[in-house]
Amino acid sequence: MTDLTAATLPSLAANVSVPTYDRAAVRTRIVHFGVGGFHRAHEAMYLDRLLEAGHTEWALCGVGVLSFDAAMRDALRAQDTLYTLVTEAPDGTSTARVVGSIAQYLFAPDDPEAVVAKLADADTAIVSLTITEGGYGIDDATGAYAPRDEATLADLEGTDAPRSVMGFLSEGLRRRRDAGTPAFTVMSCDNIQGNGHVARAALLGFAERLDPELAAWIAENVSFPNSMVDRITPVTTDATRDAIAAEFGIRDLWPVRSESFEQWVLEDSFSAGRPPLDEVGVQLVADVEPYELMKLRLLNASHQAMSYLGILSGAEFVHEVCTDPLFVAFLQGYMHTEAIPTLRPVPGIDLDAYCDQLIERFGSEAIRDTLARQVVDGSDRLPKFLLPVVREQLAAGGRIDHAALVLAGWSVFLEGRTEAGEATPAVDSRLDELRAIIAEDPAALLDYAPVFGDLGRNARLREAYLAARASLAERGARGAIQAVLDA
Repeated sequence: MTDLTAATLPSLAANVSVPTYDRAAVRTRIVHFGVGGFHRAHEAMYLDRLLEAGHTEWALCGVGVLSFDAAMRDALRAQDTLYTLVTEAPDGTSTARVVGSIAQYLFAPDDPEAVVAKLADADTAIVSLTITEGGYGIDDATGAYAPRDEATLADLEGTDAPRSVMGFLSEGLRRRRDAGTPAFTVMSCDNIQGNGHVARAALLGFAERLDPELAAWIAENVSFPNSMVDRITPVTTDATRDAIAAEFGIRDLWPVRSESFEQWVLEDSFSAGRPPLDEVGVQLVADVEPYELMKLRLLNASHQAMSYLGILSGAEFVHEVCTDPLFVAFLQGYMHTEAIPTLRPVPGIDLDAYCDQLIERFGSEAIRDTLARQVVDGSDRLPKFLLPVVREQLAAGGRIDHAALVLAGWSVFLEGRTEAGEATPAVDSRLDELRAIIAEDPAALLDYAPVFGDLGRNARLREAYLAARASLAERGARGAIQAVLDA
C-alpha cells in the first residue's frame, strides 16, 4: 500500500495512469471556487488532459471559502494537491488516474488576501465555480438577487476582508479595473439552467449594492459563458477509500469515484482567452440552451422523479430503482410524455437513445450512487429541474401526472417517514418551514412561493397533486406509480 504524494508517483505508475508533465513548471491561469467531488471528476480532469497534451499554462488554483473546506485543504496539502480519480463503466470495468491539474489550493479563511491577490493577478484568465444552486443567492421565483447566507450578507455590510465567493470576485475585479488589467471570465459549472446568466445576475447584484460603477464595469467587461456539465459523481466515503486502496494499492485521503460517461458543452465566450478545451472532449458551441434543457429536464429531473418515490418504497441506491422494471417504466414515461415535449431540437443528439443511455447509466451498480444524495436541498432543485416541465406542459395542455406524483412524493418524504416507518434522509435549508406548512395543510405546499412562485395556483396542478397524495396514501409508492402507468 502506497501513500499518494508527488514522490510516490513513479511507484504508483505500475497500477494507474499518472501525470507525466512537469507539475513544477505549470501556470495556474484558472482559479476554481468549490473543489468538491464533481469538480475533480470533471473540469479538473479535462484540464489534466490538457496539461498532459502539453498545454501547461492551464493548471488550476483551487479555493475553499467554507469552514468544511479545511478538510479538502488538509487532504490536498498532504498529497501535494494530487488525488485519484477512478471511473466505472456500466459493465463494471474500472480505470484509475492520478490527476495533477490542481497545482495550488488556497483556503480563504487562512489568508483572504492571498485569494484576492490571485484573482487580481493578470495571469488569471478564468474563474470557475461549482458552488451549488444555493450559492448564487438568486430567488428562484423572481430571478432577483436575494442572498441569504451569512458570509455574503457580511460582505455586503462591508467587512475588512471578503468571506463569500461574490465578495472575492468583486474585490478581485475591482483591483483589476483599478490596475488597468483586463477582466477574467466567470465560468459557472453548476447544474443550473442558464448558469452563466445566473452567475452574472449574482455578481452584478452583489457589486451594485457596494459599488455601482464597478458593477457597470463588470457588466461591460466580464464574460459569463453558459455551460452544461454531466458526470455522475457520488460522495466519497470510507468504503470508497478502502475499495480504491484494495484495487489499486493507493492510500488516498480523498479520492473520487465517478461513472465513465462525461460531457461538457460550453459556450465559446471568454473575456481573456481560454484553453483549447475542444482538443480534450469539450463541445464548444454558440448556444448551450438546447443541451442544458435536455440534461436538466431529463437527467436531473429524473433523479428527483426516482428518489422520493424510491426512498418511500424502501430503496437506498439509484441502481436499485433503475433496474426495477416498474421504476424504469415510470422514468421513461416521464421523459417521453412530459419532458421531451418541452425541449428544443438538440443538434447531434437522438433523444430516444439519450433516454435509454440514462437508464443504463443510472442502473450501474458499480457507481453505488445514493438516492439520498439526489434529494439534498430539494426545494432548490425541483424549481430548476422539474417545475419548468410542469409549467410548459400546463401551458400546452400536456400530461403532468408523472410530475404531480413526484411532487406528492416529495411532500410525503418531507413528513419524515418511509412506508416502513424509517426516517427519510431529508436535508434542506428550508426543511423546518416546509414541514410546518405540510403539517398544517399538505395542499398549502403549492402556495410556497420560494419554490412554486405562481405555479401552485394552477387548478389543474393542484387537482393532480392532491390526487397523487391520495394515491400514495391508499396504494403506497409502487401502487401509485402503477396507477400512473395504467392511466
